[in-house]
Amino acid sequence: MMTVDEIMQPIEAEMKEFEIHFKSHLQSKVPLLDKITHYIIKRKGKQMRPMFLFLTAKMLGEINTKTYQAATLVELLHTATLVHDDVVDDANERRGFFSINALWKNKIAVLVGDYMLSRILLLSIENKNIRVLEIVARAVREMSEGELLQIEKARKLDITEEVYFEVIRQKTASLIATVCESASASVDREDQAANMRKFGELVGLAFQIKDDIFDYGDYEDIGKPTGLDIRERKMTLPLIYALNNSDKSVRKELINIVKNKNEDKKSVKRAIELIHQSGGIQYATKKMHALKEEALSLLKDIPESDSKQALIGLVNYSIERKK
Repeated sequence: MMTVDEIMQPIEAEMKEFEIHFKSHLQSKVPLLDKITHYIIKRKGKQMRPMFLFLTAKMLGEINTKTYQAATLVELLHTATLVHDDVVDDANERRGFFSINALWKNKIAVLVGDYMLSRILLLSIENKNIRVLEIVARAVREMSEGELLQIEKARKLDITEEVYFEVIRQKTASLIATVCESASASVDREDQAANMRKFGELVGLAFQIKDDIFDYGDYEDIGKPTGLDIRERKMTLPLIYALNNSDKSVRKELINIVKNKNEDKKSVKRAIELIHQSGGIQYATKKMHALKEEALSLLKDIPESDSKQALIGLVNYSIERKK
């Protein structure tokens, strides 16, 4: 498997340039806002979305000003949704750092997210980049719909595999689809826009299933299972499979734990055991690999290059990562 450094190699200069670009667009005349955005920049994660964007753009054409603009808009959207998600989930931490709402309270966190969404609108209009705005706006709609669909279904625990895929397609995959589609639009490769959107969506679905598997201790048993999804009553693929493919008594026990005993460590551990025994983890792993292969098959007609190889490496890394 390629390392992150190897994946980054074809776009190293572009990623550094993007950091400067992104910071400059977050500046404000309000000291409190500057303080919070500085904190957000300091705790940024792996930067996988900008990496997907620049590698896709470089694989298809010449990176230009529009590509940097697209990367900035997508990263603003991603950051705004993370800030709002922490408020929705009442989360105090993200990636080992305090969340914005934990440090500055919900009201300020919501306003910071709103500010970032307003920057997307203004930057798009300033740069007359209506095409990328259209792609990004679609993602905002889909992510909101996916979140609401998940909340609605979690109440009844009646989520089917079909609904699960619709939720994660909207909540997670729509953002990676947006990244790859806007990358192709930025280098004037509209002939590849729909193909790249589909590619990003499939990668996003596989990426989310990987996160689901982590929660049960993954198939190579890396790390301890957290059972966080069960505690939050999230209907993920291993659990859905277990509920649909176990006998009546196991199904009843699982539903009882998720509904009534999701705070009890012993019961959560028992649920994880039942899901393992049902073959839920193996099933989810198989689905994840099938989605990855389908995504990579969409690149087969694109000419070979370092960027293409690095993009394939990034796809593999995103579902073979250890955390």
